[in-house]
Amino acid sequence: MEFLLTLAGFIGPIGVILVVLGGIATYLCLRNGIYLHLVGRDFCRRFDNLGNRQQGYIDELCGTTTNPLTQIVASVVKTHAEHSQDLRAEVAYLFHRNFERVNKHVTYLRLIAVISPLLGLMGTMVGMVRVFQEIAASAVPQQDMLAAGIWEAILTTILGLGIAVPTLVFYYVLSLKLKGFRIEAIEHSYRAVELLDVRCPVEREAS
Repeated sequence: MEFLLTLAGFIGPIGVILVVLGGIATYLCLRNGIYLHLVGRDFCRRFDNLGNRQQGYIDELCGTTTNPLTQIVASVVKTHAEHSQDLRAEVAYLFHRNFERVNKHVTYLRLIAVISPLLGLMGTMVGMVRVFQEIAASAVPQQDMLAAGIWEAILTTILGLGIAVPTLVFYYVLSLKLKGFRIEAIEHSYRAVELLDVRCPVEREAS
């Protein structure tokens, strides 16, 4: 708590908010970037070398997996013929459900990228208000007070832009990664449905 108060006195309360937002953005970028990288690598390892081998798809889709992309393809294969003829819409629904948390985090990144420069601008205005208040309150303004206000105004602007720019870059990187995953899921779902006669053998035997 004492550290936050010291930091607030150094960069102002809006600066503290920006630092917190920067920490949150860094965590979300690293967490989701690493997660999507691992998901994509595992999915490629499973399916890229299968070609059109039916048994390979059976082994991968009818086993147990925690990979959300593999779960999407497996779910489409097991249930597509029963309740939907629109495979793309079904994949879109399953994709949203399986990647719901990642989509939320990406939305948070977009929000941080939007509000950070606005908070920086607000900090600039607050700093300049402090400067003019000091000028109005004293015939001979203290230089250290003027410098503190100008410092806060400049620093919050830098913080806001410094957080917004890389966060926006990561937002688009992760969004493109998710879009690529969606295309992969659709392509492999079509291929799997054709190869496996729509329903997974394990599911067919159980029914």
